[in-house]
Amino acid sequence: MKKLIAVTAAIFALSYPLFASAMEHGGHAMEHKTNVAHEEVVEGVKATFNVQTMADAMKDMGMEMPKGVKETHHISVSFKDAKSGKALTDGTVTIKVQNPDKSTQVKELMGMQGHFGADFELSKNGKYGVMCKFQLKGGKTRQAKFWYQVK
Repeated sequence: MKKLIAVTAAIFALSYPLFASAMEHGGHAMEHKTNVAHEEVVEGVKATFNVQTMADAMKDMGMEMPKGVKETHHISVSFKDAKSGKALTDGTVTIKVQNPDKSTQVKELMGMQGHFGADFELSKNGKYGVMCKFQLKGGKTRQAKFWYQVK
């Protein structure tokens, strides 16, 4: 568990310069670095979900995948006020993934450089149900869900 947390923290700490550089170019380059899986507005909050393979994330940072990591994908979500566009970065976020065989994975996402994220095992082909509950600072609990296809 400690190794997983360290790997996840390293991924996002090292990816920050890429993210910041993309932001300097009006977000154009950033769009090519992320894989938007779903976007929706939930009661005034725009939630943007990204799904990226761990191998791609490590490759983008010029690193090799550590041995023994069973998680195959990183799921992240960023929140913005739908009216002002202001980033909402404080709160608690939990994702439950329903695997194609109906088993589930539940994780609390860590806050990382303006978004929340965690690593999941999406190793089998098929449809995964992604259900997210989030409570942002001073707000109420909201939910978003979508299907993600692994081929």
